[in-house]
Amino acid sequence: MKFGVVVFPGSNCDHDTFYVLGEILNQEVVELWHKENDLKGVDAVILPGGFSYGDYLRSGAIARFSPIMEEVINFANRGGFVFGICNGFQVLCEAGLLPGALLHNDNQKFICKNTHILPDNNDNLLTRDLDKTQPIKIPIAHGEGRYYAKKSTLQKMRMQGQILFRYCNKYGQITTDANPNGSMENIAGVCNENKNVFGMMPHPERAGDEMLGNTEGKSIFESVIHNLLPR
Repeated sequence: MKFGVVVFPGSNCDHDTFYVLGEILNQEVVELWHKENDLKGVDAVILPGGFSYGDYLRSGAIARFSPIMEEVINFANRGGFVFGICNGFQVLCEAGLLPGALLHNDNQKFICKNTHILPDNNDNLLTRDLDKTQPIKIPIAHGEGRYYAKKSTLQKMRMQGQILFRYCNKYGQITTDANPNGSMENIAGVCNENKNVFGMMPHPERAGDEMLGNTEGKSIFESVIHNLLPR
């Protein structure tokens, strides 16, 4: 498979994503500079975490208008696989490809620590191969990660299986104490109605190498690759 990783000025998790996909999982990976208008024939697009230029206005608000995003939006509207991580999630929400918004953490502080998340369902290619009863330890690093959506939107998302992950404790219990940023209903990741555009705040690419002492994030990428490969 051929993955394209979008690089915005300020991105700092792009090379983590290159490394996990290319070196750990042996996939072809190319860089997509934000000013380009060419997706280079990729099978999947990743918007990595870190930062993007213009975040001082609102995370992702300016990056959403980069030339490459017009191609990403067209690709997504044709059913292409798009996955945004942390800042990439914020960009996708700003672009209208994902429902809801990411607001300042409820404690108004930047949070960087390990969290646990639990797959909410297996009705999509990102979580299809994951165990819904098994919490996954994944780090977070964000200042605007509090997921918000209107109650009517959330109700629709629940009915259509658009909630991907919820924050939980290490035992898999979805509690208030396990919610690191105040996200509604402990939501850590969502997808669109067509289930081809995905976003999550935790960083699976930071949990994909044994040298880091955590490879639990690798299972998310493995599920994507397995379910995107031609049958």
